[in-house]
Amino acid sequence: MERVARVSEIIGASTISFDDAIRVGFERASKTLRGITGLRVLEQRVAVENDTLSEYRVRMEVIFVLEA
Repeated sequence: MERVARVSEIIGASTISFDDAIRVGFERASKTLRGITGLRVLEQRVAVENDTLSEYRVRMEVIFVLEA
């Protein structure tokens, strides 16, 4: 069976953790994209405000199969 996949880059953010930022990004992507087969985390960053960690951010690729 031949398949063609596409990659879309997104950024997920959370005030809780990197894991939660991945979950938030995946849940949002799955509302729009069908056939998601994987995620690839490219980068993790943390926003700092007033000497405190304020937000966890994850830049990731969402891999999904194109429909025929």
